[in-house]
Amino acid sequence: MGERGRMTPPAGTHRRWRIADGGTVEIADLGTVLIAVPAGRGALRAMLSEAIEEAGGYQSLARRVAASEPDLA
Repeated sequence: MGERGRMTPPAGTHRRWRIADGGTVEIADLGTVLIAVPAGRGALRAMLSEAIEEAGGYQSLARRVAASEPDLA
């Protein structure tokens, strides 16, 4: 984290994500974790939707989270 509050990922991340200098990312703040993905065209929404689908859908995922993390239910 820079003194202006900007985050700079490692150079390898820039190359892998094809982010130019000054490029933007979408951030999801999950409390103790930040998720950063390249910005544009709903990338974060698409990644989350895919993860939910892979987990068996929202209802299935919600039941598992409620069972393992009652405070989040």
